Amino acid sequence: MAQKSVLITGCSSGIGYDAAHTLKARGWRVFASCRKQDDCDRLIAEGLESPRIDYDDEVSIDTGLDAVLAATGGTLDAVFNNGAYGIPGLVEDLPTEALRAILQTNLIGYHHLTRRLIPVMRAQGGGRIVNCSSVMGYTSYPWRGAYVATKWALEGLTDTLRLELHGEPIHVVLIEPGLITTKFGANGRIQFEKWIDWRNSIHRDRYEKDLMRKWRGDNPQAGLEVPASHVTAKLIHALESRRPHPRYKITKLAHFAKFLTRILPTRASDWVVRRAS
Repeated sequence: MAQKSVLITGCSSGIGYDAAHTLKARGWRVFASCRKQDDCDRLIAEGLESPRIDYDDEVSIDTGLDAVLAATGGTLDAVFNNGAYGIPGLVEDLPTEALRAILQTNLIGYHHLTRRLIPVMRAQGGGRIVNCSSVMGYTSYPWRGAYVATKWALEGLTDTLRLELHGEPIHVVLIEPGLITTKFGANGRIQFEKWIDWRNSIHRDRYEKDLMRKWRGDNPQAGLEVPASHVTAKLIHALESRRPHPRYKITKLAHFAKFLTRILPTRASDWVVRRAS
């Protein structure tokens, strides 16, 4: 049987890193892309093939994918769009340019790469497109408006693509993790300091009493995190099963959040989320 190939984005750490090494160990030919060349070089030293792909740089998306297709002879069995980041902060304090920037990374970059791959998969007779969403792709949370906006949009775009490709042998899948132990929080704090002028916000006290308190270690949700391997386990099913599910929820939090959105009226679910956030 011919070796299967997969391109995974955002592999410098966390979900992408775990998925890349696990799939390689299962016999996949893995192209583990990163945004920074230094991270690509590190993964190459670890035995992975690692093209540089930065969702913020569409030239890098094209050149990185071209390198992958040149290596495989023009085919690719699967893509896992995974790289993303958050910008913690209140929507009122979110600069418009910050929202544009995060949409480019978390949504538009996914779209650009996916559009390039659909003709490739169609020509070879099939493929898998797997997009990493979040529990915040169907549930809104305070302080996470920018990230929520990108993931809700990704869910809608992915669902539409799945409907449009019905009848073709290209499976379109959403992975919806809850809290995963990664560098996501630390990276989000960097973005917060870059974009959010919280010291001059009318809500400065809220930042100090809520967001800053959690960053100082008083975060009751920290115990709900699970390792990135939980995501990889669902990704394996999405890539290797004959009929992958349209959605894979990961962690009890993700399942519970979906349950709440189904059974509770909006005001009630708002109350629950406010209490839990």
